[in-house]
Amino acid sequence: MSSDWFILDVMQTVGAFEAKTHLSALLEKVAKGEKVMITRRGVPVAMLVPVQTSARKERAEVIRELMEFGRGRKLRGMTIRDLIEEGRRF
Repeated sequence: MSSDWFILDVMQTVGAFEAKTHLSALLEKVAKGEKVMITRRGVPVAMLVPVQTSARKERAEVIRELMEFGRGRKLRGMTIRDLIEEGRRF
């Protein structure tokens, strides 16, 4: 197979080994809206498809939600630094 095997039409079909070997290139294509069928011994076993745009959140929205989540939550007298240090012990 040539080095440009990953050029996609409407939907590309690749074997499991090829998918593993070229996963980064396949993910770039999927991120651009294309679909990839993965087969094992010629039998379809999985499909890489783009995430629905409605499921994706803007970075600022996620940060806002995290800040709201933290408001009013108590750390029982511990600081964030204390929690970080405690986590490093294990």
